[in-house]
Amino acid sequence: MNNNGRNLTMLTDLYQLTMMYGYHKRDKGEQVVAFDLFFRKSSGDNGYAVVAGLEQVIDYIEGLNFSDFDISYLRSLDLFDESFFEILKRLKFTGDLHAIPEGTVVFPYEPLIRVKAPILQAQLIETALLNIINHQTLIATKASRVVHAAQGGTVLEFGLRRAQGPDAGVYGARAAIIGGCSGTSNVMTGQMFGIPVRGTHAHSWVMSFTDELTAFRAYAETFPENCLLLVDTYDTLKSGIPNAITVFEELKQNGHNPLGIRLDSGDIAYLSKKARKMLNQAGFVDAKIVASGDLDEWTIWDLKAQGAAVDTWGVGTALITSRDCPALGGVYKLVAEEVDGKMLPKIKISENPFKITNPGYKKVSRLYDKDFKALADLIMLDDEIIDESRPLTIFDPVDTWKKMTIRNYTVKDLLVPVFINGAKVYDSPRLLDIQAFAKKDLNTLWDEYKRLKNPHIYKVDLSMKLYNLKNELLKEHSV
Repeated sequence: MNNNGRNLTMLTDLYQLTMMYGYHKRDKGEQVVAFDLFFRKSSGDNGYAVVAGLEQVIDYIEGLNFSDFDISYLRSLDLFDESFFEILKRLKFTGDLHAIPEGTVVFPYEPLIRVKAPILQAQLIETALLNIINHQTLIATKASRVVHAAQGGTVLEFGLRRAQGPDAGVYGARAAIIGGCSGTSNVMTGQMFGIPVRGTHAHSWVMSFTDELTAFRAYAETFPENCLLLVDTYDTLKSGIPNAITVFEELKQNGHNPLGIRLDSGDIAYLSKKARKMLNQAGFVDAKIVASGDLDEWTIWDLKAQGAAVDTWGVGTALITSRDCPALGGVYKLVAEEVDGKMLPKIKISENPFKITNPGYKKVSRLYDKDFKALADLIMLDDEIIDESRPLTIFDPVDTWKKMTIRNYTVKDLLVPVFINGAKVYDSPRLLDIQAFAKKDLNTLWDEYKRLKNPHIYKVDLSMKLYNLKNELLKEHSV
């Protein structure tokens, strides 16, 4: 179902509609333009982002349709005339949309989505595209950091109850899977996207029985093949783990293998090491230890450094909200307009240099060495071609004296066609296939770029042709 069965056409800011109306009244509605969607700065301390949300963008574009109810509401605002409503009634996307596939590692200023369409359509879709891509990319990136901190351990997404509403919970969990989480507690996300759902019981289960051992026995009787017990309701080491071991021995006598225990509070490093020793001495060397309780990538990294004997990490609030950096800050900027069949570049100038846009109808190419490790990305005009048989010199677009000549490299264009003349030409992969792709793509980065703190800055340069064009336009518009 498109976006969970909903029409999101009205998910826009009013100024998109007022601009559309202004274009219509000045007979500019069919003017073909190009917009880039990109972000200027990576979230938090991260050196990269993992793009996510394209599947929902596709659903949104396919479902563009102003209903009679929508038109009635817009009429009540007393801002637009009937000729505009007639256009809205017929409106659908007829342009081109290229995007970087979900799960790809991306960097600041790279067009994640490139739109070429009549300005009425291109303007309308700005807000929804930003809403979808900003959120899911933010959470996929946060999940990637948490998974990196776990250093091979399993990470589960446990954040639904702390997410900012149902959509953030559902699509945040989807993005977390792209970022590398192995499963989610969110049943609706599991149902919608065919991903593993995980969960055991809460402290309330234990407290609802006369004693802890009775509660554990009841749970084991109910789920003999999936028995994982929460052991910190009363006293983890003196009652929780000993009672769990008692129940595990009873399960074993009946031919069942327990899954393990969960720790949700206390000193996880100390308790997990003690728990591992107790479980091993009791003969349950395969029983897993799951840790939860307000974890994030920094806590997990520290716990790993302290030798915590944790197999699986359940991460909730910090992941689903990206608590340390709750917004990506993506933008959507006009970069070109079509005149006599040619795309003429446009540039936004600002007193803040980082807000000056890269003009023109562009693409992004990634350069790899002979071992298929990513060397740098190059933003260039769409008609430029790189000859892989020739050495290529790239340079920093700000500190231009920083140069590098690359030999024995391969090139991959990152933007792929999604809609051409309004027709969808791209099939979204299964979510778990996107996850596998994301893992593979992250492995093309050297570890220096993936450090949790002060990562090495990945090279994102402009082609000489684009660099010269940008400076020509800056000179042309300078006062």
